[in-house]
Amino acid sequence: MDLKQMRYFLAVAEERHIGRAAERLHMAQPPLTRQIHALEAELGTALFIRTPKGVELTEAGQTLLDEVPNLLTLAQRARERTRAAGQGVIGRLDVGLFGSGVLDVIPRLLARFHAQRPEVRIVLHTMTKAEQLDALRERRISVGFNRLVPPEPDLVIETVLRERMRVALPDTHRLCAQASVSIPDLAGEPLILYPNLPLPGLAQQVMQAFAREGTPLLVEQEVEDVLTAIALVAGGFGACITTASSESLRLPGVAYRPLECSYLKDIELSCIHRRGDGSPVLAAFLAVVRG
Repeated sequence: MDLKQMRYFLAVAEERHIGRAAERLHMAQPPLTRQIHALEAELGTALFIRTPKGVELTEAGQTLLDEVPNLLTLAQRARERTRAAGQGVIGRLDVGLFGSGVLDVIPRLLARFHAQRPEVRIVLHTMTKAEQLDALRERRISVGFNRLVPPEPDLVIETVLRERMRVALPDTHRLCAQASVSIPDLAGEPLILYPNLPLPGLAQQVMQAFAREGTPLLVEQEVEDVLTAIALVAGGFGACITTASSESLRLPGVAYRPLECSYLKDIELSCIHRRGDGSPVLAAFLAVVRG
């Protein structure tokens, strides 16, 4: 059976008359009669009993009538949802995140997108940079966010923003008396670096800044995420060069000062997605990001 046959059958079953059903369907009576006969032949059973006043349903016809409205409703729902998916109104968006990326702009972008497309399910995945690149290629995520992403021929890397740098200090540290802190100010100070990961990131940028300034770097700890780094600062283990969004952690015992450094003024946050990905949901999300 196809949907057209179901609609023809439903009209005849409700009207109990071939002529009235044909008028309702805006068609001639003979083609409708042929469609009903073809349906009965396909099912191998009579659906109607012809009477002087029109037609009556057989038991088989009544059974089909009990099912057809539901089937037509499901078909209409399938059409509507397919159309909505093609427009990016429904669907799923898998997003790759990293530790400090959840502190500021990314949650605001996701909230804005959710307000525009509430029926799109957003699934978050905390991943390292290397894991995000692999997941994008394997289509396990739709989009990723990270910093210092190397050029990749099969991926598009778009800068979302550039974030200013801060120095996180124990709030009793002598450098808290200054309005800003330079790299030379940190000479000999125990420093906490993050992330301690294979691909280059903020830790490598900090090391390069110290090398360019000719300032000795004393590494106290190397950790994987910003929360651990700032918690160690709060515990008095040392200072940490981090991004401005880290201030939103507001851990007690930590003070922040702007970093004065010509080599490390800010750091970009990038959005990464597959080149040529035609997903309507992704296109809608990227429109929010670019906005």
